[in-house]
Amino acid sequence: MRTLKDECLDRMIFFSPRQLRRALNQYLDHYHTERNHQGLGNQLIEPDETVGSIAGEIECSERLGGMLKYYHRAA
Repeated sequence: MRTLKDECLDRMIFFSPRQLRRALNQYLDHYHTERNHQGLGNQLIEPDETVGSIAGEIECSERLGGMLKYYHRAA
């Protein structure tokens, strides 16, 4: 819960429950599939099949208007 609050909710103002739900869903997608976890040996919880690929250019993708960024290789 603290990570969610520190990385997402403290930086945003919500005007409707729909906006809050969207932000939570975006954050959870980022947290489970894109963010490394120190407590898990810097591993992803639910890695994509392309994780660990060494082919392709490194790209930066963003969620929530750039608050959440992650880097990956282009397919």
